[in-house]
Amino acid sequence: MGVNPSKYKGADNPVETVSWEDAVEFCRKLSELPAEKEAGNVYRLPTEAEWEYACRAGTTTKYSFGNDESDLSGHGWYDQAANGDKHHPVGSKQPNAWGLYDMHGNVWEWCQDWKEDYPEGAVTDPTGPTLKMMQVSPSGPWYRVIRGGSWVSTAEYCRSATRFGGNLSYSVNCLGFRVSLSPSGQ
Repeated sequence: MGVNPSKYKGADNPVETVSWEDAVEFCRKLSELPAEKEAGNVYRLPTEAEWEYACRAGTTTKYSFGNDESDLSGHGWYDQAANGDKHHPVGSKQPNAWGLYDMHGNVWEWCQDWKEDYPEGAVTDPTGPTLKMMQVSPSGPWYRVIRGGSWVSTAEYCRSATRFGGNLSYSVNCLGFRVSLSPSGQ
């Protein structure tokens, strides 16, 4: 990208202070690399459903490791475990059952979806509403989903199901993103 917008830079640190627009642009540029194009790989932000599925790693509990909030300090950086006023290197806590690190805490993560109330009834792998479907005024406000909690969050905000939203240009030093790979452009 040519620039790292993070307040806390480091080779193993998550990139933060990134807007949704910045995250999408990163995915676009990564997808345009010659080797990635040749392989048919397309990078994007995960949908909210994909993010939660990855976070839960096959569980139905409050956290990927169970329901006991007191176990969070072994799995995530949050306000009671952050040991300072910033995020920490990726992978310095235990991963979930699928080997994914920092799904609970460290930095909030942008998702692809617009933030709206969940639909009624059961759904499988929803992709979230399109802008046309959203029940908002034409002038906004429009928000994208943010998941995961951060180093400034309480344990409750690091749960697998907790969700918030931010406008497209919102950026703060506890907000980053996770990249999803769609092989062959799926």
